[in-house]
Amino acid sequence: MSATLHTLLTPWRIWRRLALWQQIVAGMALGIVVGIVLGPSATVLKPIGTLFVNAIKMLIVPLVFCSLIVGVTSIKDSQKMGRIGIKAIAFYLISTAIAISLGLLIGTLFEPGAGMDLVAKEQAATKEAPSFINTLVSIVPQNPVAALASGKILQIIVFAAALGVALNLIGEKSKPAVAVFTSLAEAMYKLTSLVMTLAPYGVFALMASIAGSYGLAVLEKLMIVIVAVYIGCALHIYGCYGLFISLIGRLNPAIFFKKIIDAQSIAFTSSSSSGTLPVSLRCSEEKLGVPKSISSFVLPLGATINMDGTALYQGVTALFVAQAFGIDLSLADYLTIITTATLASIGTAGVPGAGLIMLTLVLTTVGLPVEGVALIAGIDRILDMARTMVNVSGDLMVTTLISKSEQELNLEIYSDGSATNTTSDTNSTQPKADSINTENTL
Repeated sequence: MSATLHTLLTPWRIWRRLALWQQIVAGMALGIVVGIVLGPSATVLKPIGTLFVNAIKMLIVPLVFCSLIVGVTSIKDSQKMGRIGIKAIAFYLISTAIAISLGLLIGTLFEPGAGMDLVAKEQAATKEAPSFINTLVSIVPQNPVAALASGKILQIIVFAAALGVALNLIGEKSKPAVAVFTSLAEAMYKLTSLVMTLAPYGVFALMASIAGSYGLAVLEKLMIVIVAVYIGCALHIYGCYGLFISLIGRLNPAIFFKKIIDAQSIAFTSSSSSGTLPVSLRCSEEKLGVPKSISSFVLPLGATINMDGTALYQGVTALFVAQAFGIDLSLADYLTIITTATLASIGTAGVPGAGLIMLTLVLTTVGLPVEGVALIAGIDRILDMARTMVNVSGDLMVTTLISKSEQELNLEIYSDGSATNTTSDTNSTQPKADSINTENTL
């Protein structure tokens, strides 16, 4: 009897030993097989997927609100840290806006979801895009509590950011409140992890329902999404970041990319910005010549609020979902996606499933079907590898540029002693009076 029980439990034990992303991929694959075998009758499994989608929706408001406040209040209030923090946030938000715009452009060019016709008739029929002016005016909530209760994401983001700034301004008196929000944020991160343990089963049920109704055409479209996201990530890293390093920092981008390969490889394989942080710190200090006083502040801040890769991914996948369900987006919708993804990047937590949570946020903001998340969940790990590499590369780029603007970048370390840079302070991390003015272009 015990031997029989052991035999029956062995597959379950093997399943439990798999990483979450492996379970999700397995759930997607099994769901496709079951859907094709059962055909339209596979829709009987859809309620299981709906429960998972509802659990994700449950997380959005408290996760964004608490983690955004924690992200804003993590900025120190000393004069130097304040100046560096402002520069870092400005760079991070600008590069994130570029990333989401690039993602939308690539999604428009590739049209990964075109022709799928996964029609959500209710959403398509009732969706009426607000004008951009109305969207802009309404981002400041008249009643923050009502905004939280009704899940108006843009209003929540604006209120949370403003509250975080206010907590910073009151100094010592903010500590009890910050401690509460930090604790709540940690609880939400843990709850997110718990909900994501249900992802394989939710994805299985939703993919079985979709595959049963629409067949293998779904797989072809998902491959296009992967190719589109990877092309976008490569363009953003070596195009956008390369231009920033070259034009703003007046540094050789080839040297920069050569010296961050270690961090990029760890980011790609681990899919964790936080897990890559020790390697990023070593690359910035030992290979790029960034002083520890700057790298130890800007890199952890970037791991918290810089989500360029996630923003780009959201641009591509939001358009994929819109195209898959046959929903046309207006210019106001595009601008709303850019604004939401850019601001929400400050509150994106470095926990498993955070990218999918933020995608749900973006879809909700412009009225797209949240069920589209199930289409992306199965390939999310593959996409996560590329977008984490973008995030980490962006952190190192911003750290390098800020160090240069503060005239503290050791250019001798950066260039290995070669005279390839356009500045004259070549061998010290200390400011020099004869540094050229281009260092202050930040």
